[in-house]
Amino acid sequence: MSDYGSYFKALREAKSLTLREVEKQTGISNAYLSQLETGKVKQPSPLNLHKLAQLYEVPYETLMEKVGYPVPQNMEHLATREPVAAHGRLGALSDEEELELLDYLKFIRNRRR
Repeated sequence: MSDYGSYFKALREAKSLTLREVEKQTGISNAYLSQLETGKVKQPSPLNLHKLAQLYEVPYETLMEKVGYPVPQNMEHLATREPVAAHGRLGALSDEEELELLDYLKFIRNRRR
């Protein structure tokens, strides 16, 4: 995905979090997060991606792949990882479908408030 910034923003918004809240929970600066979401960070830190993966509850490997890091497909530890619930039910999604689903999830969660 060349425009990974919108993906990170959609993940954050699907959790109904502000940049400041993400900063508090991960220790990643608000400025860095903003630049990450606008695609200005050309090579995001793997450590920061790991922190965000935990907060957003997505596989670390997914975020690594989204920003362009090579991720081996047949690593043993991936086989023991619990599958992402939505992926198990919906199958493979295109990048556009995933963003649309995250936007819809944000809409549903905001509607509940």
